[in-house]
Amino acid sequence: MKQKIIDFVTGVNKEMKKVTWPTKDDLKESTYIVIVVVLLFAAFTYLIDMVVAQLLKGLF
Repeated sequence: MKQKIIDFVTGVNKEMKKVTWPTKDDLKESTYIVIVVVLLFAAFTYLIDMVVAQLLKGLF
């Protein structure tokens, strides 16, 4: 059991050395993209909701 834990931790350390971490600029750019996409999706959802509400209001 102890050897399995040691092997696991050793493997994790080896894999973490292979990781390429994003730069601060990359992280900022990705954050801006996510914010813009979320806002666009929210606006689209709002518009669809308004259209469906008006259609349902007209039916009843």
